[in-house]
Amino acid sequence: MRDRNQPAVRLGKELQLNLIELRKADRLGLTSQTMKDWTTFFEHWREERIMANITYRPVQDALERLKVLSADEETRRLAFVRERALHDEASLLKDAKEEGRTEGMEEAVVKMLNAGMAAEDIANILGLGIEQITEVQKRASTLNAN
Repeated sequence: MRDRNQPAVRLGKELQLNLIELRKADRLGLTSQTMKDWTTFFEHWREERIMANITYRPVQDALERLKVLSADEETRRLAFVRERALHDEASLLKDAKEEGRTEGMEEAVVKMLNAGMAAEDIANILGLGIEQITEVQKRASTLNAN
Protein backbone atom coordinates (compact mmCIF):
# COMPACT_ATOMS: atom_id res chain seq x y z
CA MET A 1 0.00 0.00 0.00
CA ARG A 2 1.29 3.50 -0.83
CA ASP A 3 0.69 6.99 0.42
CA ARG A 4 -1.02 9.11 -2.24
CA ASN A 5 0.97 12.23 -1.30
CA GLN A 6 4.26 10.38 -0.81
CA PRO A 7 4.30 7.52 -3.33
CA ALA A 8 7.84 6.57 -2.34
CA VAL A 9 6.55 5.60 1.11
CA ARG A 10 5.23 2.03 1.16
CA LEU A 11 3.36 0.35 3.95
CA GLY A 12 5.22 -2.86 4.64
CA LYS A 13 6.76 -4.77 7.51
CA GLU A 14 8.49 -1.62 8.70
CA LEU A 15 5.31 0.46 8.96
CA GLN A 16 2.05 -0.40 10.64
CA LEU A 17 -1.44 0.97 10.19
CA ASN A 18 -3.83 0.73 13.13
CA LEU A 19 -7.53 1.35 12.74
CA ILE A 20 -9.33 1.66 16.04
CA GLU A 21 -12.93 2.53 16.75
CA LEU A 22 -12.45 5.21 19.38
CA ARG A 23 -15.73 4.46 21.13
CA LYS A 24 -14.51 0.90 21.72
CA ALA A 25 -10.87 1.72 22.46
CA ASP A 26 -11.33 2.18 26.21
CA ARG A 27 -12.92 -1.26 26.46
CA LEU A 28 -10.29 -3.03 24.35
CA GLY A 29 -7.64 -3.05 27.05
CA LEU A 30 -4.91 -2.06 24.62
CA THR A 31 -1.50 -3.31 25.61
CA SER A 32 0.62 -0.43 24.31
CA GLN A 33 0.69 2.63 26.56
CA THR A 34 1.45 4.74 23.50
CA MET A 35 -1.73 3.51 21.81
CA LYS A 36 -3.71 4.17 24.99
CA ASP A 37 -2.33 7.71 25.15
CA TRP A 38 -3.29 8.45 21.54
CA THR A 39 -6.80 7.05 21.90
CA THR A 40 -7.22 9.04 25.11
CA PHE A 41 -6.13 12.16 23.21
CA PHE A 42 -8.65 11.60 20.41
CA GLU A 43 -11.49 10.80 22.82
CA HIS A 44 -10.79 13.26 25.64
CA TRP A 45 -8.69 16.13 24.21
CA ARG A 46 -11.07 18.73 25.70
CA GLU A 47 -10.83 17.34 29.23
CA GLU A 48 -7.79 18.90 30.89
CA ARG A 49 -8.06 16.71 33.98
CA ILE A 50 -7.71 13.54 31.89
CA MET A 51 -5.10 14.96 29.51
CA ALA A 52 -2.91 16.07 32.42
CA ASN A 53 -2.19 12.38 33.09
CA ILE A 54 -0.71 11.82 29.61
CA THR A 55 3.08 12.02 29.66
CA TYR A 56 3.81 10.76 26.14
CA ARG A 57 5.55 13.73 24.47
CA PRO A 58 4.04 13.44 20.93
CA VAL A 59 0.53 13.47 22.43
CA GLN A 60 1.41 16.49 24.57
CA ASP A 61 2.84 18.21 21.47
CA ALA A 62 -0.37 17.50 19.55
CA LEU A 63 -2.43 18.88 22.42
CA GLU A 64 -0.32 22.05 22.56
CA ARG A 65 -0.65 22.51 18.79
CA LEU A 66 -4.41 22.08 19.09
CA LYS A 67 -4.53 24.74 21.81
CA VAL A 68 -2.56 27.16 19.64
CA LEU A 69 -4.87 26.58 16.69
CA SER A 70 -7.95 26.92 18.88
CA ALA A 71 -6.70 30.23 20.22
CA ASP A 72 -6.30 31.68 16.71
CA GLU A 73 -9.51 33.45 15.69
CA GLU A 74 -8.88 33.11 11.94
CA THR A 75 -8.23 29.38 12.26
CA ARG A 76 -11.44 28.95 14.23
CA ARG A 77 -13.35 30.94 11.60
CA LEU A 78 -11.91 28.79 8.80
CA ALA A 79 -12.78 25.62 10.71
CA PHE A 80 -16.34 26.89 11.18
CA VAL A 81 -16.64 27.78 7.47
CA ARG A 82 -15.32 24.34 6.51
CA GLU A 83 -17.70 22.59 8.89
CA ARG A 84 -20.64 24.59 7.52
CA ALA A 85 -19.60 23.78 3.93
CA LEU A 86 -19.41 20.06 4.76
CA HIS A 87 -22.84 20.23 6.40
CA ASP A 88 -24.29 22.06 3.38
CA GLU A 89 -22.76 19.51 1.02
CA ALA A 90 -24.25 16.63 3.03
CA SER A 91 -27.66 18.32 3.04
CA LEU A 92 -27.55 18.92 -0.71
CA LEU A 93 -26.53 15.33 -1.32
CA LYS A 94 -29.36 14.06 0.89
CA ASP A 95 -31.86 16.26 -0.95
CA ALA A 96 -30.56 15.09 -4.33
CA LYS A 97 -30.86 11.44 -3.30
CA GLU A 98 -34.41 11.99 -2.06
CA GLU A 99 -35.32 13.77 -5.29
CA GLY A 100 -33.83 10.89 -7.27
CA ARG A 101 -35.79 8.34 -5.26
CA THR A 102 -39.01 10.30 -5.78
CA GLU A 103 -38.42 10.57 -9.53
CA GLY A 104 -37.60 6.88 -9.74
CA MET A 105 -40.71 5.95 -7.79
CA GLU A 106 -42.85 8.16 -10.01
CA GLU A 107 -41.37 6.61 -13.15
CA ALA A 108 -42.13 3.16 -11.77
CA VAL A 109 -45.71 4.17 -11.00
CA VAL A 110 -46.20 5.55 -14.52
CA LYS A 111 -44.75 2.37 -16.09
CA MET A 112 -46.95 0.18 -13.92
CA LEU A 113 -50.04 2.24 -14.78
CA ASN A 114 -49.15 2.13 -18.48
CA ALA A 115 -48.79 -1.65 -18.18
CA GLY A 116 -52.39 -1.78 -17.00
CA MET A 117 -51.89 -2.36 -13.29
CA ALA A 118 -54.55 -1.08 -10.92
CA ALA A 119 -53.63 1.93 -8.76
CA GLU A 120 -54.52 -0.03 -5.61
CA ASP A 121 -52.12 -2.84 -6.57
CA ILE A 122 -49.32 -0.35 -7.28
CA ALA A 123 -49.93 1.36 -3.96
CA ASN A 124 -49.69 -1.98 -2.15
CA ILE A 125 -46.55 -3.09 -4.00
CA LEU A 126 -44.69 0.19 -3.53
CA GLY A 127 -46.02 0.96 -0.06
CA LEU A 128 -47.65 4.21 -1.15
CA GLY A 129 -51.05 5.69 -0.50
CA ILE A 130 -53.63 5.56 -3.28
CA GLU A 131 -53.70 9.38 -3.26
CA GLN A 132 -49.97 9.44 -4.09
CA ILE A 133 -50.58 7.15 -7.05
CA THR A 134 -53.43 9.39 -8.20
CA GLU A 135 -51.18 12.48 -7.94
CA VAL A 136 -48.47 10.85 -10.03
CA GLN A 137 -51.08 9.76 -12.55
CA LYS A 138 -52.40 13.36 -12.81
CA ARG A 139 -48.88 14.81 -13.24
CA ALA A 140 -48.04 12.23 -15.88
CA SER A 141 -51.19 12.91 -17.86
CA THR A 142 -50.55 16.68 -17.63
CA LEU A 143 -47.01 16.23 -18.94
CA ASN A 144 -48.21 13.98 -21.76
CA ALA A 145 -50.86 16.51 -22.73
CA ASN A 146 -48.23 19.26 -23.11
